[in-house]
Amino acid sequence: MSYEAYYERFMLRHMEEAGEMRCRRLKDGLGHAEKLFLQQVWWPAVGHFDYLHPEYEVMDFKDGVRYLDFAYIRAPYQVCIEIDGYGPHGRDLSRWQFADNLLRQNHLVLDGWKVLRFAYDELTDKPRRCQQTVQQLLGRWYGDTHAPTELGISERSARTILHRLVQAGYLLPASGAARIRSYRLNPEKGPLRL
Repeated sequence: MSYEAYYERFMLRHMEEAGEMRCRRLKDGLGHAEKLFLQQVWWPAVGHFDYLHPEYEVMDFKDGVRYLDFAYIRAPYQVCIEIDGYGPHGRDLSRWQFADNLLRQNHLVLDGWKVLRFAYDELTDKPRRCQQTVQQLLGRWYGDTHAPTELGISERSARTILHRLVQAGYLLPASGAARIRSYRLNPEKGPLRL
C-alpha cells in the first residue's frame, strides 16, 4: 500500500476513535511539520503507523487537556514525540510560555512518558539522522524482535541468518564493531549454495 493510502487510513481511523476536541483537531489536519515527520522520518524508518497516535490527548496537572504531536503507545512504554519549530517553540515564546513548555515536559516524564523531540530543521536537513533516532527508539526500548522484515521473517530470524552467514564466512562486517550495522560479501568465498 502506498504512503498516501496508508496515511489516509491512519487519519480516518484516529478520527473515528477520537473524542470531540481531538477529532476536530484531526479534521483540521496535521501541521506541515507533523506531516513531514510522518512522510520523511517515521514511514521510511518503520513502514507502518501501528501504535502511533497523532494529536494524542493527555490531561495536565491542572485537569486541563494538552495534545502531543504523536504518542507511540506500546507496552511497556508511552513515548511522546514532539516536532518543534524554532520560531513557535523558541524565538517567539514569552518567558511564561517557555517555562510552561518545560513544565509540560516535566509532567509527562513524571507521569511515566518517555519524550523525544525533533527540531523542524532537522527533519528537513537531516531526515536520515531522525530516522535513525526512531529506529534506536524501537530497538533499544522495544527490542522490535517481532516486527517482520521485507522478507516476511521476524527481525530475530533475520539476525540469526546473518550471524550464520558471518560464521560461515560468506558475509563480513562492514560497519560497527560491538554492534554490526551492515555487512559486505566476502570476495574470497565462492557462491552461496542454499
